[in-house]
Amino acid sequence: MSDALRMWIEVVFNVSYLIVVWTMVAVMVRRMDRVAPAQRELAMRVMQAFALLALGDTGHVGFRVVAYATSGLTTSVELFGMRPTLVGLGALATATTVTIFYVLMLEAWRLRFQRQFGWFEFALIGAASVRLAMMTLPINDWGAVEPPQPWGIYRNLPLMLQGLGLAYLVLRDATAAQDRTFSGIGVAILVSYACYIPVILFAAQIPLLGMLMIPKTLAYLVIGWLAFRELYGGAPQMRAAIA
Repeated sequence: MSDALRMWIEVVFNVSYLIVVWTMVAVMVRRMDRVAPAQRELAMRVMQAFALLALGDTGHVGFRVVAYATSGLTTSVELFGMRPTLVGLGALATATTVTIFYVLMLEAWRLRFQRQFGWFEFALIGAASVRLAMMTLPINDWGAVEPPQPWGIYRNLPLMLQGLGLAYLVLRDATAAQDRTFSGIGVAILVSYACYIPVILFAAQIPLLGMLMIPKTLAYLVIGWLAFRELYGGAPQMRAAIA
């Protein structure tokens, strides 16, 4: 695949994704008053999670589109006396928001299955705190187009713990409760990481692996759609038997 073709595929996908995810968030906000009172707090956490995801990805993929339309991925801007690249700033934005996204989705899991946080859940929140702290270090070099290695791998390890830990909790409880919506959400989280991990580990050596970010992003849209369909779309209410 030529670099030009790959660029156009990325640009078209990025713009389409942003339109879809922001539309989904906007409809969630507009339909909040239709959500059953018993599910409103859960619906609010899902909406907050996806609004945050959309915001971070607007910086991430949106800045990449702007960079392609100007001087390329090395396009930089003046900011506090420094000249970081748009791509680097976008990477920082999405790295921050996706970390908090998984904290909010962990809270959504708690509300869905009426659970209490134990040591494992607090460990996942701790992983989010560690990741946010790691992202403040100068070694991240957020002004660069490509993340520094192997630090780019290290800073993603807590995020992997967050996502895979959440998938375990969701699938465990959804399977026990025969909850098809959250079973689908758990599977979609696993699919997203099956696509994301090879990119983190090997994309520097094999750039074409970056295309796996497309199915990874689609997996997030599936998560949003499943939650939207049940909480906001008039699907059957949450099972009272869930404990």
